Amino acid sequence: MALRHAVLAALLDGELSGYQLAKAFDVGVANFWHALPQQLYAELAKLEREGLVAGRRVVQETRPAKRLFHVTDAGLTELERFAAAASKPSFIRDDLLVKVQAADHVDAGPLIRQVEERAAAAEAKIDLFRRILRKMRGDLGEEEFLRAGRRVGPYLTCLRGLAFEEGNRDWCLRTAAILRERSTAMPGGRTAAAPDQGTPAAPDQGTPAAPGGAAAATPGTGTVSRPREGTAPVPGNPEVTHAER
Repeated sequence: MALRHAVLAALLDGELSGYQLAKAFDVGVANFWHALPQQLYAELAKLEREGLVAGRRVVQETRPAKRLFHVTDAGLTELERFAAAASKPSFIRDDLLVKVQAADHVDAGPLIRQVEERAAAAEAKIDLFRRILRKMRGDLGEEEFLRAGRRVGPYLTCLRGLAFEEGNRDWCLRTAAILRERSTAMPGGRTAAAPDQGTPAAPDQGTPAAPGGAAAATPGTGTVSRPREGTAPVPGNPEVTHAER
């Protein structure tokens, strides 16, 4: 999808100035396609050159003249072509999730604060989407509006934005609670349990010599150690034989 299609879709409700288009993006379209005002103004000019939108100059008595834009028949044809094309799967690319992925190896305090800030931002967006939805449907109930409302597309995209932010908020609140509980229980403010050190091995005590020079088994191996033929252990020192002396 290109920015041009988002602009064309935003202009379907009627004529908008560049400023009004930026406001429309900020309160609605931005939940699925973000663009800066400068990008929108540049895209409008490009679409007008290509004949996909048309603009007209409106003179205002107390303010500078402005241009209002609407979608042309060629623009509607382009939207038709775009809507019929296959859509690519969406994906998440979020630096906060990278930080949470590393939560067991970093200080949990700053991470918890960032997750809670994200939850608060999601709550603000939830309130905004609910107000937009109420304004769209007017006096109608939601189900009645979805069946018979004049334009259902913007309402459905706002419903998607609402569900997305509700999911964000709920995940952030739960994640913050889990990280706080674990960091309180673990030393040093970390969230990971200490690694298992295992059972220490008993020190090797060596192989005891068999009394009287008898063969001795090496512990744990079943191997028997015997003196070389023709030699005898020196009394008091079983490790030295007469032959070696």
